[in-house]
Amino acid sequence: MATTTPNYGWAVPTSTDLVKDGAVAIETLGDSIDASLADLKGGTTGQVLSKATNTDMDFTWVAQDDSNAIQNAIVDAKGDLIGATAADTPARLAVGTNGQVLTADSTAGTGLAWTTLTSGATVKSVRKSSDQTVTSSTTLVNDSQLKFAVAANETYIFQAWLYTYAADGTPDIKVTFTGPSGSTVLWSSSQVIFNAGGSTTLTVVSTGGTAADLFVDSNFRAIQLYGTILNGGTAGDLQFQFAQNTSSANGTSVKAGSSIFGIKV
Repeated sequence: MATTTPNYGWAVPTSTDLVKDGAVAIETLGDSIDASLADLKGGTTGQVLSKATNTDMDFTWVAQDDSNAIQNAIVDAKGDLIGATAADTPARLAVGTNGQVLTADSTAGTGLAWTTLTSGATVKSVRKSSDQTVTSSTTLVNDSQLKFAVAANETYIFQAWLYTYAADGTPDIKVTFTGPSGSTVLWSSSQVIFNAGGSTTLTVVSTGGTAADLFVDSNFRAIQLYGTILNGGTAGDLQFQFAQNTSSANGTSVKAGSSIFGIKV
C-alpha cells in the first residue's frame, strides 16, 4: 500500500508493497512531481521566476524589471551610499571624509549630505604656577601667565580668580584687562567690592585698560573678576594687568593658583 510525502502529498511505495503495486506508486510519484514542477519549465533568456499566486509551486516566468533593481554600477568606491534624487530615482552619494556625519539636507541632490561636526565650545584656561610681585610701583604690568589668545573676530566671556597678598594694607592693588587693537573689553568685579582703604562700592563696569583699585592686605584675599571681549580683525591676547595702588616697598603679589578662563560664544 503506497503512502504519501509529508509536504506535497506525492504517492510513494512502501517497503511492504508488492512489486506491481510499487511500480504503480513510482509511476504515480513521477507524474505528481512532473505536474508540480511544470511551472519551472520554459522561460526565455533574461526572464526571472515570479510567484503567480500563493498556491504552492505556482510560478510564472516574467521579464526582469531593471527599473526596480539597484545596479552595481551606481556605486564605485568604498563607503558609497545610495540615495534618491526623486521618486524611483536612485543615485550615488559619495562617501564623506573621516569624522563626518550623515545629515538630512534638502538642498543636496540626494537629500543627504556629509557634514563636519561643529566642535564644542572653545575653552581657554590658564592657572598661575608661581607668584608674581610688584614692589614700589603703580605702573600696570602684564601678568606673566594670566592671559589667553583670541583670534580675529572672536568673542569670549571670561572670568579670573585672583589670590592676592601684601604684607600690610598700604599698597593694595589695581587691576585691568587689555585686548588686541580694535577689540572691546568690558569687565567688572563681583557685585560688592572692597576698594583700596577698605571702603565698599557696587559693581562698576570698566572698559579695557581702565584700572580699578581693590583692597589687599596680609590676609590671603580672593578677588573675582569677569567680563567679555569682542575682538576685531586683529588677533592677540586678552591680558590681565596689575600694579600697586599705592607705591610701597611691601610688595603686592598675585599668587600661584590664580586662574583665568574664557569660553568662546
